[in-house]
Amino acid sequence: MAELKTLLGSLPAGLRTPLIKEYKKLTQNYMEHRWEPAELSVGKLCEIVYSIINGHVDGNYPTSPSKPRNMVAACRQLENEASLPRSFQILIPRMLPALYEIRNNRGVGHVGGEVNANNVDATLMLTMVNWVMAELVRVFHTGSLEEAQTAVDALAQRSTPLIWDNKGFKKVLSPNINLKDQILLLSSSTDKNVSIAELMEWTESTNKTYYKKILKSLHKEKLVHFDEKEGKVTLLPFGSNKVASIVEQHAKT
Repeated sequence: MAELKTLLGSLPAGLRTPLIKEYKKLTQNYMEHRWEPAELSVGKLCEIVYSIINGHVDGNYPTSPSKPRNMVAACRQLENEASLPRSFQILIPRMLPALYEIRNNRGVGHVGGEVNANNVDATLMLTMVNWVMAELVRVFHTGSLEEAQTAVDALAQRSTPLIWDNKGFKKVLSPNINLKDQILLLSSSTDKNVSIAELMEWTESTNKTYYKKILKSLHKEKLVHFDEKEGKVTLLPFGSNKVASIVEQHAKT
């Protein structure tokens, strides 16, 4: 599966790079239950997305994102741009002010807010941002439609605090999750295909023969696609459903 930076390759690097950087910060902070940093990242994401859509009006993109003087008014102005795709003209310009409002006035942006930042707010914001990111991929993707759809589906997968990620090294935090489920969780935590070497490192496994046996079992169950020749693993839709079930079950324990 192609990475986000490839699928959004038609965007200038000055917008694409900070977009992906802030999105990854948001998801990482969410997974670590760091609610306030997660929600603060949403404010920056709103400004980047606004800069992208505003630049899309006439194809004159800014070299870097900037904050509009009045986010609500600026987004309303976008609704007058009939040349934009419907999602860029109506849906996202109405979502950005809502995200900005939660970020500024739900105990995140200012000390002494009436409602403290919490996981409910962060979950709502992450869900909305995932949709916005998926829509950006849909409009701007480079490469095949299949790759774009796979990336969109990956963005829609449930984020989970079960995964710890430190500069690309990942670990399943619960000691009670079996190896099969660990592989599914780890495969769902990235927007690209995962190598056997990465999975074995993340699960601290050393027996490659046994590991391949497990991957072949997951492949047979249609939970992952295991390309043995390339040594790559791709999570399939049934696998995504299984991940959601694992997360839900863990939340009840």
